[in-house]
Amino acid sequence: MLNPQLLTAFSAIVSAGSISAAATRLGCGKSVISRQLARLEADLGARLIQRTTRKLTLTEVGKVVLLEAQQIDRALSNVAQISGQFQQEVRGPLRVACPRPLGQRHLVPLITEFTRRYPQVEVTLLVEDRLSDLIAEQIDVAIRVAQLEDSTLVARKLADNPRVLVAAPSYLDRAGVPTTPEDLAHHDCLLWTRENRVFDEWPLSMGATTTRVRVQGRIRINDGMALVATACSGAGITLLDRLLVEQELASGALVELLPEYSLPPGPPIYAVYPARQWLALNTATFVEFLQSKRFGERI
Repeated sequence: MLNPQLLTAFSAIVSAGSISAAATRLGCGKSVISRQLARLEADLGARLIQRTTRKLTLTEVGKVVLLEAQQIDRALSNVAQISGQFQQEVRGPLRVACPRPLGQRHLVPLITEFTRRYPQVEVTLLVEDRLSDLIAEQIDVAIRVAQLEDSTLVARKLADNPRVLVAAPSYLDRAGVPTTPEDLAHHDCLLWTRENRVFDEWPLSMGATTTRVRVQGRIRINDGMALVATACSGAGITLLDRLLVEQELASGALVELLPEYSLPPGPPIYAVYPARQWLALNTATFVEFLQSKRFGERI
């Protein structure tokens, strides 16, 4: 395959009128341009320019090759203009991946606002509970709730992730309100499970003292939003990321329990994107938008 750089050099020689002038235009030495022209002619197996002491004259083959070389020049110029346009104006496709609860509850309203602000951006939101391969799946930005380990990604923190104990008023009317961590051991608790592990030890702290309570319950669920719905139905007490129950706490569908105690926070929330020397303006603007909206305070 021909090296496009050789065609660019050939086009510059013809346009400038001499090898010396082309070297000046391209910012390199005359010998470099001469070698590039010789390499192109060797690759094609044909002379492109007849050289005399006074002028350069295109051969018939050279005239045809020049037309193609000029098309490459125009294409490179167009790409530069497109790149410049995209860097000056927020536009174009944007692929975003996000875990299901965060996507449904918190990211969708923000994307709606973002696309209203930037009407030439086209967002594809992938809501799924797995770690996407950003490179292979051509994802521009992923929202992750995790302790990040992948050094190939750039991470921008959006929010901390506090946790909270909650129950529905109907359950508390029936079973009573716990007033100490130890009381939780005598309540029906809704337990988070993942990969055959049940998270049934809840640590609650006050000052320097931490009480680890072994709780029990007949309902175990591996989906956060399903736990929220089950808690709202009055089935028991559960421990969840606050981001999942903010709406229910605000509406009164769920009540926070033992607020004077602190719970270990969940993993922080990050916007991540592949490490690149050049970052598309719509990607950079979207991440800045999420941070400027005080994403953490929304949850």
